[in-house]
Amino acid sequence: MEREFMEYDVVIVGGGPAGLSAAIRFKQLCDEQGKDLSICVLEKGSEIGAHILSGAVIDPIALNELIPDWKEQGAPLLTEVTDNQHWILKEGGKTGMPHFLMPPLMSNKGKYIVSLGNVCRWLAQQAENMGIEIFPGFTGAEILYGEDGTVKGVITGDMGVAADGHHKDTYMPGMELRAKYTLIAEGVRGSLAKQLIHKFNLRDGKQPQTYGIGIKELWEVKPEHHKQGTVIHTQGWPLDSKTVGGGFIYHLEDNQVAIGFVVGLDYENPYLSPFEELQRYKTHPAIAPMLEGGRRISYGARAINEGGFQSIPKLTFPGGALIGCSAGFVNVPRIKGSHNAMKTGMLAAEAAFDAIAAGREADELEAYTQKFKDSWVYKDLHMVRNAKPSIHKFGAFWGTLYSGLDMWLNNLGLGFLVPWTLSHDEDYKCLKPAAECEPINYPKPDGVLTFDKLSSVFLSNTNHEEDQKCHLTLIDEDVPVKVNYTVYGGPEVRFCPAGVYEYLTDDDGSNPRLQINSQNCVHCKTCDIKDPTQNINWVVPEGGGGPNYPNM
Repeated sequence: MEREFMEYDVVIVGGGPAGLSAAIRFKQLCDEQGKDLSICVLEKGSEIGAHILSGAVIDPIALNELIPDWKEQGAPLLTEVTDNQHWILKEGGKTGMPHFLMPPLMSNKGKYIVSLGNVCRWLAQQAENMGIEIFPGFTGAEILYGEDGTVKGVITGDMGVAADGHHKDTYMPGMELRAKYTLIAEGVRGSLAKQLIHKFNLRDGKQPQTYGIGIKELWEVKPEHHKQGTVIHTQGWPLDSKTVGGGFIYHLEDNQVAIGFVVGLDYENPYLSPFEELQRYKTHPAIAPMLEGGRRISYGARAINEGGFQSIPKLTFPGGALIGCSAGFVNVPRIKGSHNAMKTGMLAAEAAFDAIAAGREADELEAYTQKFKDSWVYKDLHMVRNAKPSIHKFGAFWGTLYSGLDMWLNNLGLGFLVPWTLSHDEDYKCLKPAAECEPINYPKPDGVLTFDKLSSVFLSNTNHEEDQKCHLTLIDEDVPVKVNYTVYGGPEVRFCPAGVYEYLTDDDGSNPRLQINSQNCVHCKTCDIKDPTQNINWVVPEGGGGPNYPNM
């Protein structure tokens, strides 16, 4: 197909912390050195921040480097952490973990509780003020390859294609955005990153990426229950000792509390529902009183990279690089990744700028890889490289002890005493057949403290054009019933936090069939990760579809 095209020096796919930081850093270098180079940012959400979901307690180290006067510029980092607590929960009570037992890197002193979506909206304003072009509502649907196989940019998604494939009156073909270098900043489990990792074998010699799913609610609570600046992390109940995960409670400004739960997607029991675990979590006697008399105002879910240091793929390919969560720079025990995402975006921008200034294009940005190895991001992740794998390998109790010792030794400069790096399996391989597991009896929601999935999705402001091709594609239409339903008890019904998947049967329970309610999809990517047959392939829907998160 002949498509219209636009040419840029750099195209960035994704308007999150990594993509926006890369754009700003690239433009800063252009301004500093008097270079008239072009750059654009694609964002599949209806606006910057619409698809951004994180806890979030942010380390401002990267922002300090990128925009040193961010406070004067009005960055929405308004609530500094004043109280940091870590609880070990049992069903009827809690035990606080003394801070002196925790490695110093776990401290949240000098960190900020934020809406990461609002931080990205502010970064976008800074970028646009510099003259950077940002295109919200446009997906990076395909990689644009040159005849020599190098990446030459991306193709945006077609608009106005009906569910049956015919072109509606509103049809508009996608456009080629050609670039000397393309930076992929789609976030966790991005569809283009997935293709590039496979095509260029970027995981050769690396551990597979592993993930968690984070489910978050934003509450407005009574003033007497609100303690601005308080950060609480928990482990233990309601999860069993074999399942990795934990909760978070962050007291922001304006009587708002972010409460969420993360479940490692390496769990075994197909009856487990991460969404329901969050609902149970809120009923704990140490937590429910905080929310009493409050109201839930927003909801969302997103997968999280948890593989850590040993799961980082090769970062470059001919014509571009992976930045931020497209590569996986989350520090799991710190429960932070935004600072590393921003910094890697900045490093890739510097490498791309130097390459273009030297007259190069569409080659490997090897300088980016070296910059990463020389950066504080590398050190940040290397120190905690065994944290998640140890819990996966030894269980919640012994794994926590092992990883704590490992982090302490690294912090004291004695990392040579534990030079090894633990390995781990891919998440989908960890799921056991339903016959080997016990069903979990989750209580019905009360509509006050606990809720169902559909009312939750409503709060995420999720919307997709109804008559469009389904973006949740099945490689084999028969596999869901033959394998997932028959062997694993239909786990997609439970691991999806948005009610996208449901199995329908006849009145007598016969003739099971999978129904995909793609209009509910909040773009968390869990199905693409946890499907035990890897039969679900998540591709981008029309631009502008999905959630529209406010203040998340």
